[in-house]
Amino acid sequence: MLKAMLQTWRGNKADQDTIKTLQDKRLKELVRYARAYSPFYQRLYAAIGDDFRLEDLPPTSKPQMMSRLDEVFTDRRITTERIAGFTENLDNVGRMLDGKYLVFKTSGSTGHPATVLYDKAAIDVASAIAAFRTFARKEDYLAFMKHGKKTAGVFADYGFYLACGMSRYLQLRMPWKRTKITVDVNAPEEEIIRRLNAFQPSMLSGYPSNLALLADYPDLSIKPDVIITGGELLTNEIRQKLTERFGCYVQTHYSCTEGGEIACECSEGHLHINEDWVIVEPVDKDNNPVGPGVQSEKVLITNLSNYIQPFIRYELTDRIIIHDEACPCGKPSRWLEIEGRTDDILTFAGGVQIAPMSFYKILEEIKSIRRFQLVQTASDKLELRILADNPIEAFKEAHRNLMSFMASKELSGIDIALTNELPQSDKISGKFKHIIALKH
Repeated sequence: MLKAMLQTWRGNKADQDTIKTLQDKRLKELVRYARAYSPFYQRLYAAIGDDFRLEDLPPTSKPQMMSRLDEVFTDRRITTERIAGFTENLDNVGRMLDGKYLVFKTSGSTGHPATVLYDKAAIDVASAIAAFRTFARKEDYLAFMKHGKKTAGVFADYGFYLACGMSRYLQLRMPWKRTKITVDVNAPEEEIIRRLNAFQPSMLSGYPSNLALLADYPDLSIKPDVIITGGELLTNEIRQKLTERFGCYVQTHYSCTEGGEIACECSEGHLHINEDWVIVEPVDKDNNPVGPGVQSEKVLITNLSNYIQPFIRYELTDRIIIHDEACPCGKPSRWLEIEGRTDDILTFAGGVQIAPMSFYKILEEIKSIRRFQLVQTASDKLELRILADNPIEAFKEAHRNLMSFMASKELSGIDIALTNELPQSDKISGKFKHIIALKH
């Protein structure tokens, strides 16, 4: 941990030449390790010599890696069968498999499920970045420290997701601390409000769409020093709404389970890439690089800290623009703009609104569903598109869980139908959305 802290602290002021040298060194070490211990990378890099450039390495994708996951892991004792047994027990959230690896699950923006392991090095780097780069402004950090570092996250408080998994990991390591709580995003609004009011967080974090809905409740009486959003695109409209409602600075970050903390926001609102720990390549649809100022079709990321499950030139469907011009904040790292996930908020009878992440987490928990899409065709009608081994049985479980959730929101008369259509990307943008509200 101390080593990761020192390395990350030094990286804060490193110029581009120093960063490039550091990236090359860490990439060579990672590739050398992957080739030695991962059958997947041994085969993938069979024709690659020792003197290679980043561009010489073949890109990897989620479907490709997840279909050969046992071969990807560099610890040959770890198998998908063992992980499946470990994750059957929700009490293992935040606990380490074999005392070495944190296990996370995610579907991601493409809809394909993923299993991701973090080793100690990846955990330490994530903690170091959180310590040195979380806050965009110094005054917010000082206020946070002054008010007891009380942090509340409104996320899915169950399952092996990154946010609740890391939170519980820290709680289990330091059970005497009472400065962090996670509030289940799917709990009734009254319970969420009650817990937040009782805790009075200095830092509030959560999905932008959920926080925007909570902001409409006058009974929520908290005064956070800062709000940090994640998991979805923070639009200017939501940023302004949260700023006006809570009277504090609102910021975001860019991360994914596979790549870790990719970029952190500065005081200018720019997302600075953590270039000492992740390589970000904006590319076109054929994986050719695009230059600064040009929007990419997708992005390739290389996580330089994760050795148990190397992600090297790993494809994300995000569209980004890299900026190499100097930022007024003074940070030397490059920064980016992102066209993030834009799933829709669904509105039901009586004006009841439900954020997309609530549906996303319910459906993601159904293990037999490999890919899903929930489409609202009318205020009381939903269509579910699924890809599953047994669609009928998967739909029955999905229908039961969704109807139970609707009842908890005091919504009745909602028709949820299984459609023969498969989940599909938007025909114009090419982006995949899990939750869609069609005009009606």
